[in-house]
Amino acid sequence: MELLKIGVFVSMLSMTPMLEAQNTSGLQKEQPLLLLEENLEQLSIGNEEEYGWEDELEELSRRLQEPVNLNAATKRQLEQFPFLTDIQIENLLAYVYIHGQMQTIYELQLVEEMDKRTIDLLLPFVCVRAVKAGRGYPALKSILKYGKHETLARLDVPFYIRKGYEKNYLGPSPYHSLRYGFHYGDYLQIGMTGEKDAGEPFFALHNGKGYDYYSFYFLIKNLGRLKALALGNYRLSFGQGLVLSTDFRLGKTFSMSTAEYRTGGIRKHSSTDEYNYFRGAAATVGVLPYLDISAFYSHRSMDGVVEDGEITSIYKTGLHRTQKEADKMNAFALQVIGGNMTYEKNSLKVGVTGIYYFFNRPYEPRLNKYAKYNLHGSDFYNVGMDYRYRLGRFVWVGEAATGSKGYALLNRLKYNLSSDYHLLLVHRYYSYDYWILFGRSFGESSMPQNENGWYLAAEATPFARWKFFASLDMFSFPWWKYRISKPSKGADAMFQVAYTPRKSLSMYFNYRYKQKERDVTGTSGTVIEPIYHHKLRYRLTYMSGRYIFRTTIDYNHFRQQDGEGYRFDRRQGYQCTQLCSYTFPFPLSVSVQGTWFHTDDYDSRVYASERGLLYTFYTPSFYGKGFRYSTHLRYDLSKNFMFLAKFGQTVYQDRQTIGSGNDEIPGNRKADLQMQLRIKF
Repeated sequence: MELLKIGVFVSMLSMTPMLEAQNTSGLQKEQPLLLLEENLEQLSIGNEEEYGWEDELEELSRRLQEPVNLNAATKRQLEQFPFLTDIQIENLLAYVYIHGQMQTIYELQLVEEMDKRTIDLLLPFVCVRAVKAGRGYPALKSILKYGKHETLARLDVPFYIRKGYEKNYLGPSPYHSLRYGFHYGDYLQIGMTGEKDAGEPFFALHNGKGYDYYSFYFLIKNLGRLKALALGNYRLSFGQGLVLSTDFRLGKTFSMSTAEYRTGGIRKHSSTDEYNYFRGAAATVGVLPYLDISAFYSHRSMDGVVEDGEITSIYKTGLHRTQKEADKMNAFALQVIGGNMTYEKNSLKVGVTGIYYFFNRPYEPRLNKYAKYNLHGSDFYNVGMDYRYRLGRFVWVGEAATGSKGYALLNRLKYNLSSDYHLLLVHRYYSYDYWILFGRSFGESSMPQNENGWYLAAEATPFARWKFFASLDMFSFPWWKYRISKPSKGADAMFQVAYTPRKSLSMYFNYRYKQKERDVTGTSGTVIEPIYHHKLRYRLTYMSGRYIFRTTIDYNHFRQQDGEGYRFDRRQGYQCTQLCSYTFPFPLSVSVQGTWFHTDDYDSRVYASERGLLYTFYTPSFYGKGFRYSTHLRYDLSKNFMFLAKFGQTVYQDRQTIGSGNDEIPGNRKADLQMQLRIKF
């Protein structure tokens, strides 16, 4: 079984309506969810850039409820499943083309290269239905009659008072959001989102119209030659993200199933992320059977600091709790125009992407030494060419890009010896002066700038119940980085072994070693020494009928030399997490999780993911001494109504206050109640 199926509490299990869309077993339904969940957890650990996964999790949930019909599936639809290799996708499409429409899902066993493990992962997302000849875009009457509506309301209530509420925060402490969406298959999606963060005013002051953030989207797909048309807020992703990507990118994890990002194009933006989106219009047209042309335009106000008529910084958090934060709201305007042209036929795919930015004021950030080569001015551009070619079992994917300054290059070479043995080699070269505003790609950091490296990974399943993974990343930074006051280099090694003696029992052990250079604290960058970070994790998962038990144990070891060459005392961190979940015979499920942690400092901090609300993913970090417990309850009142509630409390045993500044909480306890109501009709 896939090594990433193993963390079985599945926060995303709560995303789905009890996964009623398929007749597959409960274990089969959970396996692909765990594949993504484990990767999101790994990507969240130690990632300084916060990213909302709502759009991705919502799409996964929809696919479980409305599976892809294999008799009508396109290559792009199948590429959204990362556990399918290029060979398997081509063989599946060829099977339907040669033998005609499938009569049963069990015909997947007859597709060449399609092994049982992959079939188990794929089953919850696909179905087999007859396709009528001459099928076109559905009539408006059918869309209005059979389209599906969903309303999602969320309320978070904190049982503590942060220091900022004494005089700085302008609004009440509860968090609230409201989302509405309408969709008809893959053809039409319409919706809106409103959100008020904790501490922001509601129908008052600068939010006199209610919510602090509103998002509207309208997306049509597959209307003849018009493959996609987006109005309002939308997302874009082309190539490997060196020019443009507002989607999340799966990077270094303990699996090769998600090492490559293949889907992209135009997507709706329905999440509460207030930064990674465009506002305007975008369209993709199939001008020829193998040639698509996309164009987009965006005009949106953005948060930031404007001094003396110049933009000195861009504010990405979307928080407007204090007057100082409110003054940054909609401080300047950004216009974006660009396009993409993609040719894809058989094993070859080539695309060209270009984007041009222009601000309504000069962008003149204060360039700290590590950001010395970031661009400044009023307008910028990026252009790149991406490519993909498969020759037998070899797959070559890459992109080359340049901009107003600098250039970036990414190449991946993957070899699928069989469905059980895979090799991957990734090379990236991002010059220190290459700059993009909306983009993320593979690397030690998500931004493709100031980084060079070679990444080698291997995955093997030599026995039926065992899977092994190993990778090594050797990277360097040509110019300074944050907390590194000189060009530097490092290494990142990962190893994992997973054992699944039976479907109801699985376990894995992984180890990660990272070494890179960093300024020694208190030396103002005059002394730079390497840091050494070791991480070990053991996870055991047992599923039996309606029960799920999961145990996770982590150990961290961190050290750095001082300026005289002596090693600091080692700093260590431990955590043990236990999850127990039970689904009652009636539509109620309850899970309880407890975490105990003990770390020497922030560098040795630990992470413990928890089941969240719909379309959310929560992986908090802890340092110091203490424990946390949470309870998650889901009740489906009917097929149309679902209620979720989560209560969690963190108790620290080594401090009398939590946090600092406006976020400071008096006392050593922090408790929250989250509630969510979904209505479908």
